[in-house]
Amino acid sequence: MSNLEDESDMENVIRLKYGNTNTFFLRGTAGNLLVDTDYAGTLPLFYKEIKRQNISLKDITYVLTTHYHPDHMGLVSELMKQGVKLLLVDVQKEYVGFSDEIFAREKRTEVMPIRREEATVISCSESRVFLKNLGVEGKIISTPSHSEDSVTLILDDGTCFVGDLEPVEYLGAYEENEKLKADWEHIMSHKPKIIYYAHANEKVVS
Repeated sequence: MSNLEDESDMENVIRLKYGNTNTFFLRGTAGNLLVDTDYAGTLPLFYKEIKRQNISLKDITYVLTTHYHPDHMGLVSELMKQGVKLLLVDVQKEYVGFSDEIFAREKRTEVMPIRREEATVISCSESRVFLKNLGVEGKIISTPSHSEDSVTLILDDGTCFVGDLEPVEYLGAYEENEKLKADWEHIMSHKPKIIYYAHANEKVVS
């Protein structure tokens, strides 16, 4: 694999740079999808960044969180208050409140719990049809080696969003991690061309 030199090659994907977690804005022909958010308290920086990228809040139809750790879902409840809809995969339902206790301990950060009853809940098997209705060709798969609620978004053009999944080149260091091996075998079966990570630079699959 090699680093991607020209981000403009993926014209329908915009990486939003406003914190420690890579957030991605994905354009569809009938709706747009935000993949992950950063930690709570970064909303002003998020607003500044989408303005810099000529994106308005109303352009974001749905937000999908790759998993419900605090550095990935910190802005979800705020975005929902502003009209962004939450796309929740059924394998994530029982983990939506995972970070509530963490935020409750941090007096400097006040975060409202996510109203899961307002989410649009789909299964991985339903994801292709759902995404197609947004004008996005692809699917969502469960990749539970990082956390049981972790999911990966794989587009038919080879674009892949894996969240916090350990990079494939690290597999040799995790010889006993059968879950990680299984996740990457599943991903690689879709012949990805570029892999976007939440905390690392994107990689082109050679």
